[in-house]
Amino acid sequence: QLQLVESGGGLVQPGGSLRLSCAASRFTLDRHAIGWFRQAPGKEREHVACISVSGGSINYADSVQGRFTISKNNAKNTVDLQMNSLKPEDTGIYYCATASLRLCAPPWGSWGQGTQVTVSS
Repeated sequence: QLQLVESGGGLVQPGGSLRLSCAASRFTLDRHAIGWFRQAPGKEREHVACISVSGGSINYADSVQGRFTISKNNAKNTVDLQMNSLKPEDTGIYYCATASLRLCAPPWGSWGQGTQVTVSS
């Protein structure tokens, strides 16, 4: 299957920053938009951000807009999520996933293992 590997999670204080990376093959990144999702304990999975294959189409959840930035690092074959001004409600397991095609649209598949983000003082 298409393999995605998340990294960069950890424990951070409110107001802090964290950068998550979603590593994938060039084959994957050239053919699939990549989305970031998160799931807090007891909550439904939430769409966080997505970037199209070209990078020309980006979207964010209202809850993270202005604080998070999604980008493609073609040299490293990653899709990164820079998270600033973190809040306790940002806590959760963060996953990246492929869209079926080049644009940010369901269905989503080829999920990574997830990386834990904990925002707490």
